[in-house]
Formats: sequence, structure tokens, C-alpha cells
Amino acid sequence: MKIVIAGAGEVGTHLAKMLNNEHHDIIVIDDDQKRLEEVSVISDIITVEGDCTTFSILNKAMVRKADLFIAVCHDENANILASIIAKQLGAKKSIARIDNIEYVYPANKEIFITMGIDYLFYPEQIAAMEVITLLGHTRTTEYVDFSGGRLSLAVFKPTASSILIGRTLLEVTANREDLDFRTVAITRDVETIIPHANDVFKEGDTIYVISKENSVEKVMEFSGESEIDIKNMMILGGSRIGTGIAKALQKEVNVKLVDYNQEKAYKLAELLDETLIINEDGRNTDAMLEEGLANMDAFVAVTGRSETNILAAMLAKRLGVKKVIAEVENLNYIDLAESIGIDTIINKKIITASSIFRFTMNTDVQAIKCLTGSEAEVLEFIAKPDSPATKNKIRDMGFPKDAMIGGIVRGNQSFIGNGNFEIKPYDRVVVFSLPSAISRIGKFFN
Repeated sequence: MKIVIAGAGEVGTHLAKMLNNEHHDIIVIDDDQKRLEEVSVISDIITVEGDCTTFSILNKAMVRKADLFIAVCHDENANILASIIAKQLGAKKSIARIDNIEYVYPANKEIFITMGIDYLFYPEQIAAMEVITLLGHTRTTEYVDFSGGRLSLAVFKPTASSILIGRTLLEVTANREDLDFRTVAITRDVETIIPHANDVFKEGDTIYVISKENSVEKVMEFSGESEIDIKNMMILGGSRIGTGIAKALQKEVNVKLVDYNQEKAYKLAELLDETLIINEDGRNTDAMLEEGLANMDAFVAVTGRSETNILAAMLAKRLGVKKVIAEVENLNYIDLAESIGIDTIINKKIITASSIFRFTMNTDVQAIKCLTGSEAEVLEFIAKPDSPATKNKIRDMGFPKDAMIGGIVRGNQSFIGNGNFEIKPYDRVVVFSLPSAISRIGKFFN
């Protein structure tokens, strides 16, 4: 696939690396030569210096031959304009990153579609929604619904008191044919594996489970933790993510939002009338203690600075805050942040990858989730008539060993993907896959 990326910032560079690994032909446009030099270190990436909203530069980048045009510049207006022009010049699909929540309202999205933009995505809004979901499932580190919640992916770290510890997958899943959930992966010491019957669960593992909607609570009991009733929470950072979380939750939870910028704090106080706005530096331990950090049920650090978020989250954990979430944009810090006990990491680059990656697949992918702290992905396919997946039982499909079918949705019914199950045309199939298998699994449903 020929892909043109407008914008060589952090998000654009991450996309270029990710998509280049999938052997696509990548061209990156940016008006900053230094940023392009950093991108050009990636093998087989072509760079074009200039303004992505001009016809001459877009023609130079050969957008007329592009299968996919992705605009991820810092300027929202540039992204919109470049995407419209690229589509008119011949790009088959055009995608733009935006910062205005109004643009993603259903009625307004139709306007952009008529102008030629196939998809708009707002990473900060997606991140805020992820945090809100996690605050409703406090025993998980990640939680994703598929097919309207008929299947869910729950990710958790079992405590020492979990009944899983020291037992094999086979011991936990006796009478597996009747189970309403399936363990699809385990991450241990940075490595993610597809588990087999004799694999033993250990403390410190990260466990990925696909579950039917009526069994989520049963799965969560395996974590060894109790659900947290969040009544008081503190948000560090008046970013778009922090503001979105506060706006959504301020009527249900006592929310304190801390931001060091006085002018922004005043604006936030006008916008969030039921949130207590505190003008303080989150790195000031004494100030955070004085504002009651130790009494919070949840703490969310979303300042946009990874280092500040990690340090503040460490303090919150040390003070006994039960649920701690931090935005960590530096990918090199994610393993560190998880190793020091931060419950959940959010990252806009990974969120962006989840939004875009399905457009690069040759198969009908309804949803995709790139997982934080693991290179693995969870995908939702629709099985087409006469596709290989519909011709054999799952155990006889020859499915890659580094991927696993977790569950299937057929109409209003959901099923767990055991070996004897037979997939039918138009079933929605949720698949957990390691990077090595992603390029091979699509053909089974095509």
C-alpha cells in the first residue's frame, strides 16, 4: 500500500515506523528539514520538504497514487485542508487528525465526508474516554468492548492473593468448552506470549482475557482485587484529556483538577463549574499533600510531560491512592512506568495507531486496538462468505500460532472461540495477535 503522511512530529514519526514495519511504501511531508532528517533514518522512507496544504508539494509526494493519505500536523486546519486536497488529487482514502470536539459529532462528520475526508480522529477525546471506561472497571489496566459490548477484552495484573497464581491455564479452565471467557495472552518480563495448557500464571504477569458480557465480573475476580468505588479523584493537568475527563465525571464524582498555569486555571474554572480548580505545580509534593492527594480514590496525570506524570503518579501510589493513571508519551518510558506500579498508561501515539491501522488492512476490520506495554493488537474482523475461516472448525483452520481467536459475535449472540467452534459468514470475530502474525491473519476472513 502507498501511504502519504503529512506531519513528521511525534505522531507522524511513530506512524511511519509502525507502517514501514508492515512493508508499506511510505512518503512523509513536513516543512521542517530537521524533523524529516530524523524520519529518514527509518529505512525505505521517502521525505518531501514543504507545506502539505499546497498543490505543488502534494503532487511532489505523489498523492494521486496514494492508497491512504494521513494528515497529523500540529495545525488542525492544515490537516483538514491537506486531506481535502489530497482526496481531490486522487488519494483513495484521506484521514485527518483534529482537535475540535464538534467535528466528530455524527451530523458534522457527514459534512467532512462530502468534502472528501473519509475519517476524522481526535486522540485526546479517545484517551479521555479510555480513562473514563477504566475508572468504571478499576481492576483492569485496559478494557475494550467489541460489537457493542457483547465481547470485551479485559487486561489485569493478578495480585498475590489471586486464585490464578501458581496454577496452569488447564487447571483454571477445566470444562473449557462451557467457558464464557478465554485467556488469549500473557505478558511477562516485557515478552508477550500466546498461552498453552501447561503455562503457569505468576505474580507480576499481565493477563489478557476475552469475555462474554455476562462474565466480565467473573473474570475480574481472578485479579484478586476488589472493585474501587471512586468518589474523590484528582486530575493533574488541564489538557484536553484532563478537561474531557473532568467534564464527563464532575456531576458524579468530586473532582479536583490541578494546573500550574494561572491563566488556564481561570479559564478552566469558567468551563468546569462543578470541578474544583487548583492553581499549583503538580511537582510540588507539599502542595499536592495539602490539596488532599492522599485522600483520593483515583489520580490521573495528563500534563503532556511524561516525566511530570510519572513522578506525580509515583507519589500518588506511595500515598496509597487506589487507582493511578498516567499519560506517558515517551514510548521508552512505558515499561519503566509499568514496572514502578502505575496502574494504567495512556499514550496518544498508540491511540492514533489504533485509529488508523485498520485502514491499512486488506480485510474488513471493524475495530483494532493497539495495546499499551505490548506490541500485540486486538482486531475485530467480519468473516466474508467462502472465506477460509468459514470452511473448517477453528482447530482445523491452520490459524497462526502467534495469534488466537478469542470470541465470535453472531447477531445478538456471543461465543468463545474454542477449537470445535465453526465460524459462519458475517460473524464478527475478535482476534488477539502478536506482530509476527498480523499480516497473515486477514486472509482467513477475506
